[in-house]
Amino acid sequence: MYQPLADRMRPQSLDDVVGQDQILGPGGLLRRIVESGRIPNLIFYGPSGVGKTTVANLIARRTNRKFCKLNATTATSQDIRDVVAQLGTLMAPEGILLYLDEIQYFNKRQQQSLLEHIENGKIILIASTTENPYFYIYNAILSRSTVFEFRPLGPEAVRKAVNRAVAFLERESGLACRAEEGVWDFVAQACGGDLRKALNAVELLFSAGAVAEDAVTVTMADARAATQKSAMRYDRDGDSHYDLLSAFQKSIRGSDPDASVYYLARLLAGGDLASVCRRLLVIAAEDVGLAHPQAMAVVKACVDAAFQLGLPEAQLPLAEAALLLATCPKSNSAAMAIAAAAADVQAGRGGDVPDHLKDAHYAGAARLGRGLTYQYPHDYPNHYVDQLYLPESLRGVQYYRYGPNKTEQAALRYWEAVRGSG
Repeated sequence: MYQPLADRMRPQSLDDVVGQDQILGPGGLLRRIVESGRIPNLIFYGPSGVGKTTVANLIARRTNRKFCKLNATTATSQDIRDVVAQLGTLMAPEGILLYLDEIQYFNKRQQQSLLEHIENGKIILIASTTENPYFYIYNAILSRSTVFEFRPLGPEAVRKAVNRAVAFLERESGLACRAEEGVWDFVAQACGGDLRKALNAVELLFSAGAVAEDAVTVTMADARAATQKSAMRYDRDGDSHYDLLSAFQKSIRGSDPDASVYYLARLLAGGDLASVCRRLLVIAAEDVGLAHPQAMAVVKACVDAAFQLGLPEAQLPLAEAALLLATCPKSNSAAMAIAAAAADVQAGRGGDVPDHLKDAHYAGAARLGRGLTYQYPHDYPNHYVDQLYLPESLRGVQYYRYGPNKTEQAALRYWEAVRGSG
């Protein structure tokens, strides 16, 4: 039966695992836990193809427990009961180490069915997930487990595994591999940090290459065809969606035009036009704000143009908007002002609208004292008159503070002059 290359050459020790040095390198916490042999409940979080299953298998070898493996995408509650039924029998006298892949697909009841056995130590749970566990795994499981994040592999780490895979296939087939210059570097880069994807590409290229004189030839053209559209991870409903949007906004907020347009390209590669447009409008108000108020009008025009054009042409006005915002002066004074005011509203601070500001356009308003002492600002010099606008209990509260940019400082100087002359 066919077995994928990634399974045939799966690492036999932690030293063979590429990447994840932050947890598996010398002195790494997960490495120390594995080497101790005292395994707690673990949750492995990270994208596919970065070593979660491999490490779980290596851990299983270090225990004397029965090793069971379930995939939550296909497993049922009966499968869980079948695992639990082995406890206390000759099949699992020392307990069970259960590897539960894609745990986020188990509902709350299914996850909770494991709790009793996790708490008494009869089952050690190692669960893996490609989604943020703090969103998808129930607190009762989280509180009894240690979470380790597995990160996408860098090209250097993938290249080591690719070299190992080529050597493995050469030994397995008895054929030498002649690859055009740059092929394996390209494969390592194009897999987007997914080692399984890279190894699948190596196996495909090795199988499809022309064989002559006991050697297989691998071309760059074949490498490009085998890895097309594979470089970027993107799931519009998943964790990466929000990570990319977050990086996009923070890059613009940080005034880095290069990072801004890079993350824009990543988002648009996933076809996510709506989220990009919404985020650009938010940034114009939240991060540029009153430092360059006209930016909102430009961004809105770019967003409208993007929706009219559609992809791929939409990337042009959206790039214009992103670069404008990234290179604008920044001010969050409006965002801070509304947040402070909203906090007071939510806390119930404030009170009745002052009588002189209340609507007076109806019969009987005067008898109720509505609007009697209101002073019309346009009747005064500079169209300004000092009067109370906030509720009495909030008199003197300041929500808005002028930002240090040129536009807001000019407004501040104007109003200081006007109020000082009154």
